[in-house]
Amino acid sequence: MLLHANSNSRVPLKYHLIFWFVYFSFNVVRWGSFFDDYWYSLKSNAVEFPLHLFSSYFTIYYLFPKFILTKKYFLFFFFLLLTIVVVYLGVIGFNWWLVTKNIWPEANGIKQPFTLSHFTAVAVGEVYVIAFVSVIKMTLDWLYEKRKNDRLTKIQLQTELDFLKSQIQPHFYFNTLNSLYALTLEKSDLAPNLVLKLSDIMQYVLYDVRSSQIKLIDEIAYIQNYIDLERIRFGERVLATSYISGDIEEISVPPLLFLPFIENCFKHGTQGNHNIELSIHFKNIENKTLQFSVVNTYQEAEEPSETKGGIGMKNVQRRLDILFQDRYKLKITQKKSKFKVQLSIPISQTCNSTASS
Repeated sequence: MLLHANSNSRVPLKYHLIFWFVYFSFNVVRWGSFFDDYWYSLKSNAVEFPLHLFSSYFTIYYLFPKFILTKKYFLFFFFLLLTIVVVYLGVIGFNWWLVTKNIWPEANGIKQPFTLSHFTAVAVGEVYVIAFVSVIKMTLDWLYEKRKNDRLTKIQLQTELDFLKSQIQPHFYFNTLNSLYALTLEKSDLAPNLVLKLSDIMQYVLYDVRSSQIKLIDEIAYIQNYIDLERIRFGERVLATSYISGDIEEISVPPLLFLPFIENCFKHGTQGNHNIELSIHFKNIENKTLQFSVVNTYQEAEEPSETKGGIGMKNVQRRLDILFQDRYKLKITQKKSKFKVQLSIPISQTCNSTASS
């Protein structure tokens, strides 16, 4: 296993061997065809091949990290030139000793070594090899870093989603338990029913919503349980109606996505002693978009605002941003004693979302 980056990533040795085998074979065939002498091409490439390995790996694994990453560019080019000089001397020496005394057979005219023309020809060829290998390494490094950053981003988003959801889960328990306490003091017959509703909701929140997606019909049932709890608290002051348009049987959504809007209705709509009228609508549009809307009444003098203990709309919008990026639409309007929320999310993206909530 060989390192291909300044990280814990590794490229298996077999891929290095495959690359250099293909490179070596290509050069043997190319120069064998040029000289019409494949035996000579095989020998000359065989003696020069270790020099290519040396210059390439020395540059990408030592010179780059040592000098380029530390912005010591002059030293990098100095040692790169020194490396090429060493390779040049090796090319001449090994070829002279093991292959042929004709050091530069492909040249026309003067074919003597240790001339500027010969050094330039060898140097350009070596720079080509080093550049080619460096581009491959930088591409692999970029791909590795991209995958790592994607994983870190996913973990960060997952952590934030879990935190945002955790703010929702226990939020209404305090009010519900306070209501239960009041009912038990009054020895009300409503207390057992409240306990059962609360138990159902706790089971849903603690166990059913651990997955990233949940059936919309289950989410609606959970919302209905929440409304029933609020009815127990506020009695006949709550007038809630629900509408469903289109087929929702196969639709999945992130859990606890709509509850904050319903909770917001009760938080502001029940201030004072007036009644609250609540209208909830889920609409499936051509199996492409799920539209959710909720309208509640409130006293005009009581501006909807974030109160102590509330999770707030910022929490909701942040979850929507993480889950759907720019693929959702959220519109909140306030007019004539009515507060209206309209949310559209893509059904296909919701069902197949890779983000987890």
